[in-house]
Amino acid sequence: MIQSEISGQMVIPAGRFTLRPVRPSDLGLIELYVGDERLARMTRNIPHPLPPGAVSLFLDRVSKADSAEKVWAIDGTNQDAGELLGLMELEQVTEGQSEVSYWIAPQYWNTGLASEALNALVAANPMDDVSMVASIFQDNPASAKVVTNSGFALIGESEVFCLARNGMVNTWDYVLRLKD
Repeated sequence: MIQSEISGQMVIPAGRFTLRPVRPSDLGLIELYVGDERLARMTRNIPHPLPPGAVSLFLDRVSKADSAEKVWAIDGTNQDAGELLGLMELEQVTEGQSEVSYWIAPQYWNTGLASEALNALVAANPMDDVSMVASIFQDNPASAKVVTNSGFALIGESEVFCLARNGMVNTWDYVLRLKD
């Protein structure tokens, strides 16, 4: 693992791809992918339709060195795949604990990419967390499989507001203990 000169954020090699900090040149592909209603409906905070400037504001926010959110692009250029296949995010919720969220471009769904990316992120533990948590929509069993395959354990259920659905969505909540 190496530190990015742009943000001081870790670059994580991961076999078929590299997890690297997002950069301004990712704007167009992020807009393309998150503009897909199928993807937006499986996230909490991506509205549909996507308002102009939303992705630019997101990139500005997460690119700040003091941001509690650290976002990595899943970059497949080392295997002649796309420059941006999805995003992985860790957001510090308490000291020693981060929430994992991610999305994969629809054309890469069901390819094992999300599992590989999450496993790489967990192994690197770039925020030196004691634990990571994840909240998965109950109508997205594929994402539930991704987190359980990475060692996350179900700890309960809750509900969250989804911008794209404009309503509350039932979730399964998971935790992964990394240190004692």
